[in-house]
Amino acid sequence: MADRLGHYAGRRVFLTGHTGFKGAWLALWLARLGARVSGYALPPEQPAGLFTAAGVADTLHGHHLADIREADTLARALRDAQPEIVFHLAAQPLVGAGYRDPVANWATNVMGTVNLLDAVRQCPGVRAVVVITTDKCYDNKEWVWGYRETDPLGGHDPYSASKAAAELVAASYRNAFLAERGVLVATARAGNVIGGGDWADNRLVPDAARAAAAGGVLEIRNPHATRPWQHVLEALHGYLLLGARLMGGEPALARAFNFGPQASGNLAVGAVLTALERHWPELRWQLADTGAGAPHEARNLHLDSSLARDMLGWQPRWALDQALAATAHWYRAVQADPAAARAVTERQIDQFRV
Repeated sequence: MADRLGHYAGRRVFLTGHTGFKGAWLALWLARLGARVSGYALPPEQPAGLFTAAGVADTLHGHHLADIREADTLARALRDAQPEIVFHLAAQPLVGAGYRDPVANWATNVMGTVNLLDAVRQCPGVRAVVVITTDKCYDNKEWVWGYRETDPLGGHDPYSASKAAAELVAASYRNAFLAERGVLVATARAGNVIGGGDWADNRLVPDAARAAAAGGVLEIRNPHATRPWQHVLEALHGYLLLGARLMGGEPALARAFNFGPQASGNLAVGAVLTALERHWPELRWQLADTGAGAPHEARNLHLDSSLARDMLGWQPRWALDQALAATAHWYRAVQADPAAARAVTERQIDQFRV
């Protein structure tokens, strides 16, 4: 891994969404690789989240707190950073929030991506862009087999549909504007990521962490829903490997890629919690009474990551139980000593890289 990701040493990287869960992990990993990272995002929503807890701002060469819907502000920040590669993670990331405010959801996930790619179009020096979408961008048929990158896009809920639309935006900008300038644009679709420092509402692990810390009982809406679970470092490894190869000038990789777990990582919510309890003795959970008014959620979702294995040489490194153990350790260690967040995070990055 050191050989493949050593390409980032000294590189100028522009990272949107760096104050979020995935973005903060990625910023710290890039810093450990020697990259010069400039971030652009809204202020962190969760004071206890990874960005603040681990002091990620200290590792940055540029730190812009603004909205990706502000096209002029975003374009200015990109020009100031003069990056060689852009990772676009800034988004409205929650299914529930998309239901509550669909207009903001669409504006952020679609027009935010338009604003970013149009700014790239006006910024000489950018060689590669990795746009992060989601495993939920597929038109979900409740199949028991994994979705491939050539399967139809879609989405029942506003979040999923907006991410499918972001895929179309990326493809359009790649084909109409950026490919002819030699800018390689790829999209990355990862599964349900877990890991320390996520405190978003209505996500399984953050809800479990809050319940465990309070000595309460976690209530679960749908214990039989199956998702592709993986540690956040698995997805980020895929993004970084893809970005390094794009910077190396491989136009065949300017396309969509899935980054999902091994088949053993496709588990129902209830099974994941049962496995997590082995590493988190304080965790207790039960089935919630959701009633008839609960919003639609897909029951089955798997990813086929054969393309990433064949074209990038990427493959999952941690089995699900190891990912759960690392996640539980992060929350328990940081609850015991909040000042340890940076050290625990960097240690897990280093363990994953070995």
